[in-house]
Amino acid sequence: MKLIIQIPCFNEAETLPITLADLPKQIDGIDTIEILIVDDGSSDGTAEVARQHGAHHIVRVTKNKGLANGFMAGLDAALRLGADIIVNTDADNQYCGDDIRQLVQPIVRGEAELVVGDRNTESIVHFSWTKKRLQSLGSWVVRQVSDTAIPDATSGFRALSREAALQMNVVSRFTYTLETIIQAGKKNLAIAHVNVRTNEKTRESRLFKGNWNYVKRSMATIARIYSMYEPLKMFSYIGAVVFGIGFLIGLRFIYFYITSGGMGHIQSLILAAVLLIVGFQVFIIGLLADLIGFNRRLIENTLYRVRKLDLKLEKGQKEPGERA
Repeated sequence: MKLIIQIPCFNEAETLPITLADLPKQIDGIDTIEILIVDDGSSDGTAEVARQHGAHHIVRVTKNKGLANGFMAGLDAALRLGADIIVNTDADNQYCGDDIRQLVQPIVRGEAELVVGDRNTESIVHFSWTKKRLQSLGSWVVRQVSDTAIPDATSGFRALSREAALQMNVVSRFTYTLETIIQAGKKNLAIAHVNVRTNEKTRESRLFKGNWNYVKRSMATIARIYSMYEPLKMFSYIGAVVFGIGFLIGLRFIYFYITSGGMGHIQSLILAAVLLIVGFQVFIIGLLADLIGFNRRLIENTLYRVRKLDLKLEKGQKEPGERA
């Protein structure tokens, strides 16, 4: 069984040697361990540092395209390199590399297809009280919309089986963490989590500028992905709220019409009519989106089969990216 540890990097020449040195060299149940670096447009010699410190494969992106793109580029390269299990970790040495041993075990035993490392964010010293609350709230929201039980949805320390990696289609430009869990839940993949350790903070996060920016972008990502997989449910909720408000306002108009002899409150009648119409239209939009969703599922299934066929045809050919 072949394990590839992928590390998306952007200007990580300083911290990458520490991260690489912390990775395990042997794991029970794993025959081969290789390291894949995704250099996402770095300008500080990250690729050269990775090569000097034992990285087996390097995929270089000319211009920085973000964490989500780097994650998907790594998955694609790892699959082409014949990975049976893919572990994703951060280049800033946030996660304890030795915990990869326990991260992959549910997949090795055939119990899971996606395993997420639970950092136990409440115990992380350098996380502020506000950040801990936001992390907890965000993970709760993801659990509700994905029908999963992952306690730390924003953890980037995760392992995927080959089959799970083939089914991932990240469309967000922000981050892959939330989207992949929601996708996995909606695709009924077997998901598990294990406790992992974190190291001391080496630098500030580059993913977002502040807590408000993080909340705003995360909620937008959750809403977008949930609407992709459950459009009828989402638009039905929105339409029901709008329709319900319009209905209540309409009842108010009827009440005053009866008790006041039909005089005044014409604004309530107009507003009620508008809200009732809008609520009904939102429901129709949800119905149409649900029909489009059937086509999306067919396309995803086709893409999955094409990927598998493509990998079979390319087996034995030149490996992707730049060989270290």
